[in-house]
Amino acid sequence: MPNERLRAALLQRGATPADLAEAIGVDAKSVERWITQGRTPYRRHRYAAAVYLEAEETYLWPKALSPEQSKAASQSEIVEIYPHRWSVPQDMWKRLFEKAQEEISVLVFSGFFLADDPSMVKLLADKARAGVRIRFLLGDPDGEAVAQRGEDEGIGDLMASKIRNVILLYKSVRAVEGAEFRLHDTVLYNSLYRADDQLLVNTHVYGALASEAPVFHLRKVPGGGMMSTYLESFEKVWSKATPLD
Repeated sequence: MPNERLRAALLQRGATPADLAEAIGVDAKSVERWITQGRTPYRRHRYAAAVYLEAEETYLWPKALSPEQSKAASQSEIVEIYPHRWSVPQDMWKRLFEKAQEEISVLVFSGFFLADDPSMVKLLADKARAGVRIRFLLGDPDGEAVAQRGEDEGIGDLMASKIRNVILLYKSVRAVEGAEFRLHDTVLYNSLYRADDQLLVNTHVYGALASEAPVFHLRKVPGGGMMSTYLESFEKVWSKATPLD
C-alpha cells in the first residue's frame, strides 16, 4: 500500500525522492519503494528522513514502532515533573528560551509572570531579531473563554485586564519582524511553553490558579508521542486564532 503521508511530506518540502535519497545517503530506488510499495526503512533512515522532511517519524510510518516501543519512547520524553508552577526554578524559563535556535511558541491566557519580567521581554525580542520564530497565543480579553476562566479562578474581570496589560508589556517584542501574536477564544486545559524540542506544560486545574497547578518538562524523543500531542494542539489553536494588530 502506497505511503501517501511520505509522498505528501515530500511535496510539502518541495523535494523529490532523489533529493531525500541524497540527503540521507540511500539509493533513490529505495525511497521510491518506500512511497509506492509502502516499504518500511531501517529506523536510522526513518529518523533521518523525518528530520529532513521536518515531520514526525511516527506520522510518516505509524506502524513502524510497536506499542511497547512507542510507550517507552513517550515515557523517556519526561524530563521532570513539578507539583506547582511556582516550584519550577526561576531560571528555568530563561534557560529554556535562551537555548532556542528555531522557534519559541507560547499558548496561555495571559502568562503575566513572563511578560512582567523585563529581562524576559528583552530576551524574546533579541531572539526574534536573531531569526528565531516567535509565536504567542494570548486569550482574547473580550472572549467567552477568558471570562469563564476568570470566574473559575475567582478573579472575575481581572483575567481580561491582565491580558490587556500583557499586550502592552510585549510591545517591544511585537514590533520585531518575525514575532507573531494572536488572540484565541479557546478553553485551555494546559498552558504551553515551547523552545525547539523542549516543552513546559502547565496543567490547568478547575478553581485553582495556574501557578498552583503542576508543570511537566518534556523533551522530544524520536518515536515518542507526548510532546507531539501537545504541539498538535498548539497548531489547532493557532490556526483558528485572530492576529493581534
